[in-house]
Amino acid sequence: MGGCGMQRICLVALVFVLAIGGGLAPSLGQSADVRGSSDYPSIGRYDGSRITSYETKRYEELRLPSKAVGRGEKDKPSAWQTEVAGELTSIRYEGPEGRSILEVMRNYEGALKANGFEIRFFCQQKDCAPAGNISAFWTAAKGAVGMPTTWDTSVYLLAERDSTEGKLTVGMLGVESKATGTRPLVPHVAVTIVKGKAMDTGQIKVIEASEMERALAKDGRIAIYGIYFDFDKADIKPESEAQIAQLASLLKSNPQLGVLIVGHTDGHGAFDYNLSLSQRRAQAVANRLTSQHGIAANRTTPAGAGMIAPVASNRTEEGRAKNRRVEIVELVGRPQ
Repeated sequence: MGGCGMQRICLVALVFVLAIGGGLAPSLGQSADVRGSSDYPSIGRYDGSRITSYETKRYEELRLPSKAVGRGEKDKPSAWQTEVAGELTSIRYEGPEGRSILEVMRNYEGALKANGFEIRFFCQQKDCAPAGNISAFWTAAKGAVGMPTTWDTSVYLLAERDSTEGKLTVGMLGVESKATGTRPLVPHVAVTIVKGKAMDTGQIKVIEASEMERALAKDGRIAIYGIYFDFDKADIKPESEAQIAQLASLLKSNPQLGVLIVGHTDGHGAFDYNLSLSQRRAQAVANRLTSQHGIAANRTTPAGAGMIAPVASNRTEEGRAKNRRVEIVELVGRPQ
């Protein structure tokens, strides 16, 4: 038959060669993006990389680094992180092989500027944490995205852009898996995108005093979700008043009742920090009952449990939401 005796086979071969030569197809060893994932508009991806992790949430609150971690600031997140809240998109990109993470991140920096973003912070490796707290910086910078723990290769940027739909905040942490005898160098980028928006409220019904009384008689405790706090603070939000008023009503109608007010957090963040935060939140509820509802201080005992008593898995947002709660526990035989 010589050469291309079968025209159909030759045509297929020609198309394949043109596609590979023109960069229209991935390499034979490259995997596809994870199912259901996509690039975020106005951000895009570095050519040749693929999405290995993708998640969206209608609402989330988190902190992203906005400056380097100074000496003694490891456990003071407000000193080097900025609060963001809204619609969250988390993406992890991997590849392409052989590209340094600095090259990848500089390309993202240029693309974001071209799309109207302001680069608020850009740092490389130890400049992100000159006092030696690179692991703390890395943990905050990756958001909710799992990443290789090659801290010494970290490159990070924080960018913002205002729009008619609200502020768009982008945090990017890049690291690279170094080349070995059998594996090439591979860059990885965790992209955290938050579109600022208010949380939907009024989604949890207020638990009335009578229902709390029945639960305490049956189980000795009840979890309530209608008490809200400012993000990462112990300041009670105004929309919590209806639930606190019902708790005050329970105590007023049962003058011999004493309760533990126990604050619980989800599994994100440092153990000691969450323990302290939950204690301060429980204390804030006890103080509100005393100052605004006339409940004697010796009838409420605030306690912080932090993350040690989850009621659901911390691997999902639904589970973490269940773990962020205030529990009312009956104190039996308390001293009068």
